[in-house]
Amino acid sequence: MAVKIRLLRMGAKKKPFYRVVVADSRTKRDGKYIELVGTYNPVTDPAEIKLNEEVAIKWLSEGAIPTDTVKSLFNKAGINEKFHNLKSGKKETKKEVKKQAPKPSTAKAEVKKPAPKKTTETKTPAPKKAAEEKTAPKKVTKPAVKKTTKTVKEEK
Repeated sequence: MAVKIRLLRMGAKKKPFYRVVVADSRTKRDGKYIELVGTYNPVTDPAEIKLNEEVAIKWLSEGAIPTDTVKSLFNKAGINEKFHNLKSGKKETKKEVKKQAPKPSTAKAEVKKPAPKKTTETKTPAPKKAAEEKTAPKKVTKPAVKKTTKTVKEEK
């Protein structure tokens, strides 16, 4: 029997409310379920997620497959991380490790820039050209004119 952890829709029209349930994959979406894991209310801002972690981890360890939406809800609640740590034998979570690690200093690290290349020639314009540029009139360019064609219907 394939068991899935999925959403069971409840609530009124245009006001969804979901229960996170463990159910046989062959049953209807709103049909019979094995066990209730929690609830999910997407209408509230921010969305309200209430999950029983013990029940969810128990079913994940027994081989229940969460749907994509339930998997994302588990990620937000931190259940996937706890299940992974439990499965791999780790006892500490990332949050606990971050608390124990010393905070990095707030001083900015110095970035070494490569030294500029030295050139023997200096680039300066000739004095005559600079004087000509100042006195020469500026060229004005006209904006491009779009040619439009009209189609005329012939009357008979």
